[in-house]
Amino acid sequence: MKNKEVVDLLNKIADYLELNEEGFKVRAYRGAALVVEGLSEDIFDVWKNGKLEELPGIGEGIAKTISDFLKKGKSKYFMELKKKTPIDVGQLGKIEGLGPKTLLKLYKKLRVKNLKDLERVIKKREIRKLEGMGELSEKNILRSIKFTKSSKGRASLGEALPVAEEIVLNLKNQKFVLSVDVCGSLRRGKETIGDVDILVASQDSKKVIEFFSALDNVKQVLSKGSTKSSVRITEGLQVDLRVVEKNIYGAALNYFTGNKEHNIVLRKIAIQKGFKLSEYGLFDKKNNRLVGGKTEKDIYKKLGMKFIPPELRENEGEFEAAKKGNLPRLINQKDLRGDLQMHSTWSDGNGSVEEMAIAAKKIGHEYIAITDHGGKLKIANALNLSRIKKQFKEIKKVSKKLRFPILKGVEVDIKANGRMGLSNPILKQFDIVVGSIHSGFREDKNKATKRLVSAMENEHVDIIGHPTGRLIGKRKGVDFEWAEIFQKAKQTKTVFEINSYPSRLDLSDVNIRRAINSGVKLVISTDAHNIDNLRLIKYGITTARRGWAEKKHVINTRKMKGMIKLLK
Repeated sequence: MKNKEVVDLLNKIADYLELNEEGFKVRAYRGAALVVEGLSEDIFDVWKNGKLEELPGIGEGIAKTISDFLKKGKSKYFMELKKKTPIDVGQLGKIEGLGPKTLLKLYKKLRVKNLKDLERVIKKREIRKLEGMGELSEKNILRSIKFTKSSKGRASLGEALPVAEEIVLNLKNQKFVLSVDVCGSLRRGKETIGDVDILVASQDSKKVIEFFSALDNVKQVLSKGSTKSSVRITEGLQVDLRVVEKNIYGAALNYFTGNKEHNIVLRKIAIQKGFKLSEYGLFDKKNNRLVGGKTEKDIYKKLGMKFIPPELRENEGEFEAAKKGNLPRLINQKDLRGDLQMHSTWSDGNGSVEEMAIAAKKIGHEYIAITDHGGKLKIANALNLSRIKKQFKEIKKVSKKLRFPILKGVEVDIKANGRMGLSNPILKQFDIVVGSIHSGFREDKNKATKRLVSAMENEHVDIIGHPTGRLIGKRKGVDFEWAEIFQKAKQTKTVFEINSYPSRLDLSDVNIRRAINSGVKLVISTDAHNIDNLRLIKYGITTARRGWAEKKHVINTRKMKGMIKLLK
């Protein structure tokens, strides 16, 4: 799939346009990047079929840019912008705190073009001397550099899974492949992965290896043996494949899925019960006879415990729960009945209220909430009172036309003092209010905690959206005193969001489990900005499962009336 490459290109163009203060074009290219990122099909196929301009928010100019890139492998427009402003936006744009104005200032005053230049001026303590910067800014930039470097070489779940699924589908369609699965950290649903692991069962490993090594998106074959192969693909990921016999496929899948700690404990349990366990099967220790390995469930059963779902195989209490029969009945996508955060063309979305509702209805939702931005968040085209009233009329009209419940929602900025970006008399008019932090991500823990506590004390704030504001691999997000936060959330009946957007996945799996243990209710939302983004819900579900979430913990598994009763 070419989607990631196109998304990267569109975002880089938006970065350069932002440097040149071309606001309208910036929003257009950012919006187009979101559309392509949420596509379930390959953008190359859309282009080949001449349907680029049928995508929401992609007009003639952006379609030409995408077409030029897919046709020639490079973009003339991007090269022109890059030449105009010789700053390595692709590199420096990943550093949190370096917005367009800061990048321009660093370039004009200190000739900073790339990361090497930036590290040089920090070492010389030159940034703190600039007007409007200071020592704190310098320290924050250095901290951001370290965070970005620590994330280097890892792909997000949203980047890796579609690529892996495409490879799996290609293999599944071959007659010589009996079974095929993604395994490793990707099967466990980790938010970032180092490489992709794929397991195949086949009686003809040579054919599998040859087919895999010759896939269209293979850029480089790193190794190629009789049962193993590693390749580097055009998306930049390393993909490792292993082929095994069908009768031990379950043992191999189990071995290559659990993390190191999980596998060590599982092998110890096997030894205690008179077995030996490896990727080659479960064996009787006395006579070395193979007694299990065809399926994963067979192995867990023979070891006297319930099947442990892949997402829980981290040695974080799953064995104790399995032995006691207390493993959670993890939430599934079919459990969800609605989506409580999405945006339309009224603020910064690319789909109308009607288009979002029709798409949600098609994928099986029973209700939705349109939560366009409200207040003074200019970058998100936030709604004022006059536009809110007009939007309410449209929501009512579309809901009646489609015979589909559409709740009047809003996403409101939580200010530095914990107050909301809209007054209480206005908030009172909405069915659902989502409070979110959009700035001040580096404030100290105590101040940040007071800010969020104050927001939760507002009687109209139902949900805290993408709570930490993190961007995986780019921005760490806000740190809170979580015990105090969840205590207040339970007290005020404030729901915490699991944001399904692949670059967010916020709450994290760790904090989901903390929230559940504190008695806090959760909601899984997409934060969709176009109709294709609605399908991103699967990433939120995966993250919820990693946090041990069950259906009962998530409010949008209820019918609408029951869900509303759980709100403030």
